[in-house]
Amino acid sequence: MSEQNLRRDVRLLGKVLGDILHNQEGPDLLNQVESIRKLAKQARSGDTGSWDQLRGLLKELEVSEAKLVARAFAQFLAQSNMAEQHHRIRRRRSYLASETFLKRSPDEVFRSLIEKGVDPKELLNITSNLSIELVLTAHPTEINRRTLLQKYNTLESILSELDDCKEGSVQEDLALNSIRSVLTEIWLTDEIHRQKPDPIDEARAGLLIFEQTLWDALPTFLRELNRSCQKHLGASLPFQAAPIRFGSWMGGDRDGNPFVTPQTTRHVWAMARWIAADLYWREIDALRSRLSLNQASKDLQDRVGNVREPYRHFLREVRDRLDNTRTWAAALMEGQTPPDLRIYRHADELKADLMLCYNSLCSTGAEIIAKGKLTDLIRRVSCFGLSLVRLDVRQESTRHSDALAAITKHLGLGDYSSWSEEQRIHFLNAELASKRPLIPLDLECSEEVQNVLDTFKEIAITPSGSLGCYVISMAKKCSDILAVELLQKAAGVANPLPVVPLFETLEDLRHAGATIDHLLSSPSHLQIKDIEIMLGYSDSAKDAGRLAATWALYKAQEDLLRVTQAHNVSLRLFHGRGGSVGRGGGPLRLAIQSQPPGTIQGSLRITEQGEMIQSKFGLHEIALRTFEDYFSSVVNATALPSAPPKPEWRSAMELLAGHSVIGYREIVRNHPNFVPYFRSATPEQELGALNIGSRPARRKKGGGVESLRAIPWVFAWTQTRLLLPSWLGSGVALNQLLDSEHKDVLLEMAQEWPFFRSTLDLISMVLAKALPDIAQYYEERLVPSDLHNLGKELRSRYHKAVEGILITTQKERLLEDNLTLERSIELRNPYVDPINLIQAELLHRIRSNNSDDQLKDALLITINGIAHGMRNTG
Repeated sequence: MSEQNLRRDVRLLGKVLGDILHNQEGPDLLNQVESIRKLAKQARSGDTGSWDQLRGLLKELEVSEAKLVARAFAQFLAQSNMAEQHHRIRRRRSYLASETFLKRSPDEVFRSLIEKGVDPKELLNITSNLSIELVLTAHPTEINRRTLLQKYNTLESILSELDDCKEGSVQEDLALNSIRSVLTEIWLTDEIHRQKPDPIDEARAGLLIFEQTLWDALPTFLRELNRSCQKHLGASLPFQAAPIRFGSWMGGDRDGNPFVTPQTTRHVWAMARWIAADLYWREIDALRSRLSLNQASKDLQDRVGNVREPYRHFLREVRDRLDNTRTWAAALMEGQTPPDLRIYRHADELKADLMLCYNSLCSTGAEIIAKGKLTDLIRRVSCFGLSLVRLDVRQESTRHSDALAAITKHLGLGDYSSWSEEQRIHFLNAELASKRPLIPLDLECSEEVQNVLDTFKEIAITPSGSLGCYVISMAKKCSDILAVELLQKAAGVANPLPVVPLFETLEDLRHAGATIDHLLSSPSHLQIKDIEIMLGYSDSAKDAGRLAATWALYKAQEDLLRVTQAHNVSLRLFHGRGGSVGRGGGPLRLAIQSQPPGTIQGSLRITEQGEMIQSKFGLHEIALRTFEDYFSSVVNATALPSAPPKPEWRSAMELLAGHSVIGYREIVRNHPNFVPYFRSATPEQELGALNIGSRPARRKKGGGVESLRAIPWVFAWTQTRLLLPSWLGSGVALNQLLDSEHKDVLLEMAQEWPFFRSTLDLISMVLAKALPDIAQYYEERLVPSDLHNLGKELRSRYHKAVEGILITTQKERLLEDNLTLERSIELRNPYVDPINLIQAELLHRIRSNNSDDQLKDALLITINGIAHGMRNTG
């Protein structure tokens, strides 16, 4: 579909915003914004005079002016983002209305794979057993207030109405008035988070996405998938199939977040149960009003007796039981003892009741009714269960060691923390096999240790189906995993949660295979059949740079697959990817097609973080497209896995990774001026004022980059447009090999190896988005002159990275194969540039001991605006 409609929408929204500026703030602001916009466009086209004039103009703005100008540009960018989202929906509808298969839809996937020789029966088996779990996290990267998100979603629906209006019609006038009204509401709404959320607030906001879109979008996708199965594979999708499920870390992730307590976790899973029961109650109530039929099967009649309307009678019982479930969950949320009521405790109970109705309808000639809303509801139960999401618990490995140390000291066994790995494993295996209690009733311990022990007690009393797994962050050794298994046993957990080690540094990834081999060889694990292992993309990239981390993750997956196959254990990988490239993000299709062969076997668990939740699921049809992307990528990777890399490619990649990590760490870890430069040249110090997450920005107080979490690390560099975490080290590595005998191999890899090609594509995209001249302006305004040489070195490395990418990919421009993105960046830059220049000036004033609240508000608006322009934060 033509981009003309998108340009029309952007022009329309821009004109309406201009009218609002004129009406609400006066003509002077509109004229000022227009002058700045024109200067920015001229400057970005190479006019140095306009660049100097723009900098001078923005430097002299009063804070009240700076705030309004930044708001105007920020809102234009946010509106443009929504227009682009709507255009994606428009394109999807256009495909569906034509005879052309929508790319990456189930229809297109099945047709393509069958043409390539895949047996339809095999495809049906893959599809029926597919397991994609999307784990929603509360990582603080969503800078928009929920109020504004809802208004932008309303704007999208009005744009959709406008598409169907005839020019000059009454309907068009009404739609245009609605757009003016919504955009005025947005302008007059405070966009700043005034209060920091607590973990329950985060979870409540996160669960709203189910009511907003997912509750309806998932059964819509499953209807589409079922139709494609019937059309191409000759069979229906089984009722028990749950190709997409959801998990969550909101309220369960206590790693570095002291505000997540056992009580928090209980409140959140109970809240999820309440919302699920409420959504099911509404569906049953609507279904009951429709099923006025008086004929039913003998099984159903036996349940309800001789009544006139058996379905309504039976569904009233189901509805009442769901109402009881809401009452039960509400009591738990309030910290009260729930009343003794007949509730739904297991999803199978609800599904059995629904299947009774389904089978009855089918057996009495009403199959067409059974295959409508009732089928949607049954499929919801298969995918959402009784709690919408399974809540993971996450804690850092040393917290478990500290708990065991407190126990061993109290028992007179010594200090667990000081034991060798062999001593720890011997103790843990012995205690796992022992029947005696481990934790003394009179144990005296710190508040931190008690919190860990109380968490395991909470797990022990949580109903099945509410929790997912126990993730150990910063897992390094076999004992880290056994420790959690022992603490679950000691707390009396009847059905222990799967323990999932998270390997997230370069060193830990290198040893992941050996660690799991050691674990699977221990006495307590000789009989296990499956294991889940999480890989950390964010911290590994912060530790070693994106290029080296990407290769380490690839090899770790190969090692883990080899080890688990040797032990005859099924492996499931859990990918902890962020939204930005610097934290493992990027186009899903590229990410999955570049995984090692055999590591995606119809199963994928992956995080969806922060702003990506709204971006991927905030609108019904965008959510459908996201489901299609996941489905097509995983089915393709399972049915036709990529070929293993050639030995010479592996050798070259080893060299690249080695050069890359050296090039990255010699700056980030070893350069004496890097930390002071980073803190001066970026808004890292000010990001904590955003109030967008409950979790502290640092794992520990003080320290350098290593103590900073990956999100603010990437967020800070995104704000200054240097995007350093995503490319630093890659230029050094590529140029080293291009100047060696490995050049031809490198060029071949770029053309023929999907893993390497997708890695280069992502780095190319980041380099195209980056603007060193903007970063240089921050340096000029904020960084002491004795640190400027480091900035000069970073910009030099950026240009060398661009040069290395272009030679390796044999292209003249970074995005010559992606003209749509190239054009989008070109169009956005003149709107983002002024916000950057204003931000640098505001930071200069704030750091000159000016603590004016107006300045801080203006700064927060610039942070929001740049995030809108870059389409992600951290």
